[in-house]
Amino acid sequence: MCGIIGISNHKEAAQIAFLGLYALQHRGEEAAGISSYDGRDVHIIKNLGLVSDVFDDRSIQELKGHAAIGHCRYSTTGSSNLKNIQPFIATHKNRVMAIAHNGNLTNTETLYRQLEGKGSIFQTSMDSEIIVHLLARMRNGDMKEWFVEALSRLQGAFSLVFLVEDTIVGARDPQGFRPLCLGQLGESYILSSESCALDLIRAQFIREIEPGEIVFIKGKNIESVFLPHRDKAKRAHCIFEYVYFARPDSDIFQDNVYQVRKRLGAQLAKEHPVDADFVMAIPDSGNYAALGLAGALGLPLEAGIIRNHYVGRTFIQPTQFLRDFHVRVKLNPIRSVLQGKRIIVVEDSIVRGTTARNRVEDLRKAGAKEIHLRISCPPIQWPCFYGIDFPSKQELIASQKSVKEIGDFLKVDSLEYLSLAGMLSVVKNSKDFCHACFSGKYPVAIPKNTSKYLLEGVRQHIRGTSARG
Repeated sequence: MCGIIGISNHKEAAQIAFLGLYALQHRGEEAAGISSYDGRDVHIIKNLGLVSDVFDDRSIQELKGHAAIGHCRYSTTGSSNLKNIQPFIATHKNRVMAIAHNGNLTNTETLYRQLEGKGSIFQTSMDSEIIVHLLARMRNGDMKEWFVEALSRLQGAFSLVFLVEDTIVGARDPQGFRPLCLGQLGESYILSSESCALDLIRAQFIREIEPGEIVFIKGKNIESVFLPHRDKAKRAHCIFEYVYFARPDSDIFQDNVYQVRKRLGAQLAKEHPVDADFVMAIPDSGNYAALGLAGALGLPLEAGIIRNHYVGRTFIQPTQFLRDFHVRVKLNPIRSVLQGKRIIVVEDSIVRGTTARNRVEDLRKAGAKEIHLRISCPPIQWPCFYGIDFPSKQELIASQKSVKEIGDFLKVDSLEYLSLAGMLSVVKNSKDFCHACFSGKYPVAIPKNTSKYLLEGVRQHIRGTSARG
């Protein structure tokens, strides 16, 4: 999962990109980068770390020009290292181009082997670089046509922004897995993963980029083309964006994230009511489902845990060691609130179970008498291949244990999940959502090689074969 942004026709394009990435920081905390174009040269600054660590006033001033794109990374393909930080830059038909990608391609290995066999030289282990090589091989001189031809070869999830000199290009896969929207600020246009970035810079939300749409923005002009056969593609918006990833103040997939999460909580209360003294959330993504559940049950909502807001999102830390550390630092129970109480704890999801178990243990130590855990989505039983770094099936606790066994492992008095039907009942156009991580029904064929480090393995295999030859 990543955050992407593009700005066209603004004298402070890089500053706007920085602010936009700051608003999208929740989508990726490993690395950040911005590329700009000043009418002659392309500039780029990128590094590991948070947006506020990578950029300062001096670096922003170096990113000159009226057009810019930005990216904040949470790695779902390739290692977390300097060479894999986006945007990527390449030269195509004497034009310098930069690209930023949110999502995962599912035909990565096939395309990689085809392109390398035809002479492409790869610098990274990212599936996003494949897109650059596809564009570089297009023969047609018309920009719209070579984007359509190149992107038509991609399978899987991709929301993209490109900087092609002074033109910003945005694109979304035909299924619409990941969000991408268009906004306007005066005479400037902005592309963003979520509308919360538009709110921060006081831009007007215009619309979402359509699944299968490629939009070209140059100055005040916008033109769109569509990928062939996009009308035949079944839409597959990622429902986990609503559950966890997107910011609650964003509008995505034609609905508001905050309102959807409240509805998830209310539906959870209908399916699994329980008597308790109060409801509390695991901050922050559980907050809004807890509001809905508490309201539906007529119980008070208390803040039983306080979050340290200087610590990032636990789930998207790249290693288990860092996740465990962040759990301890991030949340602290309030003993005076919890002592001797029967509590309903609302969490957005359980992935591996280790984080949830630590939280339950902390609540017990703080004096909670009963702990009834309610999860505002179904059990996550299947990996994601469309841009979320869910681990292998063997690491997902719900694929190995029953609900009762998970409850025993977590040491709670009761554990209940929202049903798949219940979750789908509270979203608009429920047939348009991907729920493969809950149901195992993948809308786009998944690859045989599912490793996050797929391209690193392919490159090692090719080198080894060459050496033996």
